[in-house]
Amino acid sequence: MAPDGDIVITGGAGFLGANLAVALAERRPGARIVAFDNLARRGSELNLPRLREAGVRFVHGDVREPGDLLALGPVAQLVECSAEPSIMAGVTSAPDYLVRTNLLGAYHCLELARRDEAQLVFLSTSRVYPVPRLREVVLEEDTTRFRIAPEQRLPGVSAAGISESFPLHGARTLYGATKLSAELLVEEYRESYGLSACVLRFGVVAGPWQMGRVDQGVFAYWALAHAFGRPLRYFGFGGSGRQVRDLLHVEDAAELIDEVLRGPSIWDGVIANVGGGPEVSLSLAEATSLCEEISGRRGLVQGQSEERPGDVPLYISDTARLQGVTAWRPGRSARQTIEDIFAWIADNEDIARSIG
Repeated sequence: MAPDGDIVITGGAGFLGANLAVALAERRPGARIVAFDNLARRGSELNLPRLREAGVRFVHGDVREPGDLLALGPVAQLVECSAEPSIMAGVTSAPDYLVRTNLLGAYHCLELARRDEAQLVFLSTSRVYPVPRLREVVLEEDTTRFRIAPEQRLPGVSAAGISESFPLHGARTLYGATKLSAELLVEEYRESYGLSACVLRFGVVAGPWQMGRVDQGVFAYWALAHAFGRPLRYFGFGGSGRQVRDLLHVEDAAELIDEVLRGPSIWDGVIANVGGGPEVSLSLAEATSLCEEISGRRGLVQGQSEERPGDVPLYISDTARLQGVTAWRPGRSARQTIEDIFAWIADNEDIARSIG
């Protein structure tokens, strides 16, 4: 590891990357934090003043271009979160940008880490688990959500959620496929070159400064719609909004990644789910109730039977493996996460209103 190198965050002007960069700058006075981003995602440019104010150096570059990465100075630690995150990417558009960013970009980041013997923290996704298998999870239904039934046919499923032993054979969306492929590259680089690396499979991360869209950042999207009176729809699964996701406040995510960066030897080789688990989860119907309560706006949501490609009725992260490595636990509830999003909207109304 370069002893006097930078901490580089690829995708550093995105939602998670920018929040992480600001959090690390606050926690580590004097550390050299670099946010590397191509600003391709709409709204990422809005984070540049925050980064500058926090003392984070911004570098405009693209992970698809190896020369952009290799032009960086010595790197001590690299957090790779530059992915195209939309589950609809490659479905409603050509897959070129998705594959070259998520897979080729990860390869270029691995080469940068290999050059400087830097620690690599690869931020992956729960979307590596195959959609057809997730739809085989036996569910029960109550008034507001689906729940995991006690008896299951597949391994890696329990009341705690989906674990890392869940079957990986099957289609998982092009987004999930590129992230799983990149995970495999990370493992090979560890074996072949002795690279210090870990893989964190995040579920839904939410919080302030998220430019929520229907295909990515659903809870921020829900809050923004309620704040500004925009119509919403429950897609599929009976049109009732019972589909469930666990969620993690972005500040909780930043706290965990900070811990990982402080203990490279502890985290080397770890592949683990990260999320809120059953305790920090919401169905869309429950998110609607929270948003209605906070905003005072009701009746914005309609049901629709049509299902979106790649959607599943329930995903909750079983984080037992993660808990075996760290004492870290999510510190913020689902309610607090939604409330923090609304507080950010109120404090940044012009920016928030421009997101749509």
